Amino acid sequence: MVDSQLKEKVSFSRDTLDVYGDAHPKALLRCIVEDGDHLKSLESQHIFSSDQFSKDTLLQLFRLAAKYESNPERFSTPLKGKILISAFYEPSTRTRLSFESAWHRLGGDIMSITDRATTGIAKGESLGDVAEMFNNYGDCVVLRDSSENSVQEMMDSLRIPIINAGNGIDEHPTQALADLYTIYKWRPELLERSGKKIKVGIIGVPNKMRTVRSLLKLFSFFPEVFEEIVIIHDGSSNLIFDDNQREQLESRGLKLTLTTKFSAVLPELDVVYINAIAWVGNDYESFGESFVLNDQSPLKKDAIVLHPLARGDELDASLDETPHNWYFAQARGAVFLRMALLTCMCQRMERVMDVI
Repeated sequence: MVDSQLKEKVSFSRDTLDVYGDAHPKALLRCIVEDGDHLKSLESQHIFSSDQFSKDTLLQLFRLAAKYESNPERFSTPLKGKILISAFYEPSTRTRLSFESAWHRLGGDIMSITDRATTGIAKGESLGDVAEMFNNYGDCVVLRDSSENSVQEMMDSLRIPIINAGNGIDEHPTQALADLYTIYKWRPELLERSGKKIKVGIIGVPNKMRTVRSLLKLFSFFPEVFEEIVIIHDGSSNLIFDDNQREQLESRGLKLTLTTKFSAVLPELDVVYINAIAWVGNDYESFGESFVLNDQSPLKKDAIVLHPLARGDELDASLDETPHNWYFAQARGAVFLRMALLTCMCQRMERVMDVI
């Protein structure tokens, strides 16, 4: 009996690897058929906000990520000779390691800083001066900081590109890129202008959660794909959006609705995006503790669940071995998405664009 159960687990793991790891990136390549010049807009650019992208740039970035994910063994040297400065002044597992994995997979070298107390900042050095030093030591910076202003302060002095890997409650653009990339791998036909739309539920607070803020901005580039975005909240606050945040999204064509009826709306959703943590200053706040997803939740049969991770009680492990689990694929795909972005920013696209 034990052997039989173990065999079932191994079989499930292999099946999900095939589905999440190979078939869908290739399907995405068929739906996004053009490599193009839009990616050149990312060369030597700082990546601070999801607002910086265009629809065409996003599609071509996803195509390049799908190339990497479909043939990972064929791309090992695009960033050879380049050095990444990985500066994470706030706790991180997935984001830091996925950036570093992406850079290593592309053949580059890395210098890591995981505690601002070990830097000159602890002695009062300005971020501008730190940026000047970074110009001499590396070719690209990835920065996570609890302060909303740190990335912008460094941008003024940097002559090498910097990526915002999460700044307080403001934004986390590369997480949002990975999230949308996952959705299109799951349903690549959404990009074929077939008229098909999906309904997405976001369990989170857009004005407090950087992942949600950035993701909604990316959604707004594709209003034809999303029938409705339902913001699910616990009613504990009247401030769900910042000033003009909702108006900006709706002006781009997104249909947004708010509800506190968690269980009632779940059966209607094609994608459920759940988060519970917002970083505020040097600490975090938890929201929506009454919302829990598990294998008994009334999800649509073919609905998928996404989560930026790390998770708490809001996402039960009982969902891990169900077809609803796309949050692990989401974390895996983030590596290839970041590989694509880093290649563009470091002006090495010509080394990969002709490889299929």
